[in-house]
Amino acid sequence: MRGLIKGLESPHQLGHMLPGVLQDDEFAQRCVSGLDTVLAPVFSTLDNIDAYLDPQLTPADFLPWLAGWHGVEVDAGWPEDRSRELMSRLPELQARRGTITTLREVLRLHLGSEPEIIDSGGAAWSAVPGGDLPGSDAHEVTVRVKAKGHDRARIEALVADHTPAHVVVHVEVVES
Repeated sequence: MRGLIKGLESPHQLGHMLPGVLQDDEFAQRCVSGLDTVLAPVFSTLDNIDAYLDPQLTPADFLPWLAGWHGVEVDAGWPEDRSRELMSRLPELQARRGTITTLREVLRLHLGSEPEIIDSGGAAWSAVPGGDLPGSDAHEVTVRVKAKGHDRARIEALVADHTPAHVVVHVEVVES
């Protein structure tokens, strides 16, 4: 955490902010210098808050915290670059949530392999007004992933989170 950085100096030393009568008092200066040590990590964090909110710049231990703001769970076993890529792509992925393209990309980012997604289309129309609809209007998606060592329940939850509620989802986990 930020409080453990040795030798971190406060950019706003409290001794310089004391009234003039205490500026030359050695005891008062020593008392507030202890507060400088305590407040240095706070000032450092506030001065660099934009870096903490940028997935490419934030410290590695802040990635799970940043992911929590977006309602995303980052696996602790992931390489740091994969977590940063997911966090960087979140705004784009959230904007297209519920599409096959986004589902494919989310699974690729989470599992590290390309999924196979078979979509029924789930759309029907007729060229004649009031006519019978051709085909099937079933809303189904089959997701086949190669995921050795991944939890099936977690994969199913991830797929369910990124598909519309009315779509029936079939998940097949193939050992690679």
